Amino acid sequence: MRYPQFPKAGDTIGIFAPSAGVGHKLESFDASLDTLRNQGYFIQETASVRVNGNRSANGSIRGAELSEFIQDKSISAILSASGGDFALEMLPYVDFELIQKNPKWIAGASDPTNLLYPITTNLDIATLYGFNAGTFDWRPLHPFQENMLHILRGDLISQHSFDFYDASRDFSGENILDTPVYWDSRIQGEPREVSFSGRIIGGCIDCIAKLLGTPYDGTAKFVDRYEEEGILWYFDPFAMDAETLYLTLLQMKYCGYFRGTTGILFGRVMFSGSSSDAEYMDLISRCFDVPIVWNCDIGHVKPCMTLINGAVGHVHVKDGVGTIEMELL
Repeated sequence: MRYPQFPKAGDTIGIFAPSAGVGHKLESFDASLDTLRNQGYFIQETASVRVNGNRSANGSIRGAELSEFIQDKSISAILSASGGDFALEMLPYVDFELIQKNPKWIAGASDPTNLLYPITTNLDIATLYGFNAGTFDWRPLHPFQENMLHILRGDLISQHSFDFYDASRDFSGENILDTPVYWDSRIQGEPREVSFSGRIIGGCIDCIAKLLGTPYDGTAKFVDRYEEEGILWYFDPFAMDAETLYLTLLQMKYCGYFRGTTGILFGRVMFSGSSSDAEYMDLISRCFDVPIVWNCDIGHVKPCMTLINGAVGHVHVKDGVGTIEMELL
C-alpha cells in the first residue's frame, strides 16, 4: 500500500468538485474553508467548485480539473468539495495512470466514494473517507471534526465512539446531537464483544453497488492482495432499505469479495425508509459469520469518523462502545 505525504501547515490543499457544486451553501462552505486556513493551509479551488447544481460540470471537465491538481506540485492534498449523485460520470475522464505516478491524498465522503474506492482498490494508493472540504463549518468544532483535522495532517489518533448523534437524519444543518450512540456488535446474530483487525476498505455502499462489475471495480485485486492478512470492511449506507442492503451484500459475497474478511462496520443509515434496525441486523446476519457492528459513527449521520482506505485497522467494541485505531503498514 502506498501512502502519500500528509499536508502540513504552509502547504496548499486543492478543492475540486467531483460531484455537486456548493453554490447553494456558500456561507457554510466558506466557514469550513476558514477552519482549514486556520490550520495553516492555503486553499486553491477549481472553477467548478462554486457552481450551483447537482453537477459541478460535465464529466470531462471534472476529470481534467482533477488532473490539473494531480500534476500541480504545489498542491499537497486534494479534498472533494461536497457529495452529490453524479461522480460516476467523471470516471472515464480520470487519468488513473497520472494518479499512479503522482500519488496524493484524496479525501471525500458519500458520492466521492466513486473516485476513492477505484483509486485504492485498483492502484493500491490509500485514500481518506469521512469528510469533504465543507465538513468543518460547525461553531465550535465538534471533536469528530477536530479528529479529522488530526488525521489529515498524519496524526493517527485513536478514534472512540461518541456519546450522542443527530437522530433527525436530514441536511438541515441544525446539528442537534440528541440520541445516545450504541454500536451494536454481533456474531451470527448474537450480541457479543468483538475485536478484529484488517486492511481497511469501504465507503458509501450505495456508490460501491454502482461500481460493481465495471472497469473501475478493483475489489477482486484488493482482496487478492490482502486476503491473507485480513480485510476490514466498512459501509456507509445512505438510502438503502434492509432488503436492498442485504441483496447488495449478497451480490458482493457471490463475487467472492468477502474472502479474508475479519469484520464489517456499518454506519447509521441516513434514509432507511420503513426498515427497522432489527430488520437490517436480521438480514445482514444471514450473510456473514464474522463480527458485524451496526450503527457505527461512520458516514452521513453525524458525528462520524475518518477512515483511511488501505490502512491497517484495529476495532474493539464492548457494551456499545467502539474504538478504531489505524496504522500505515
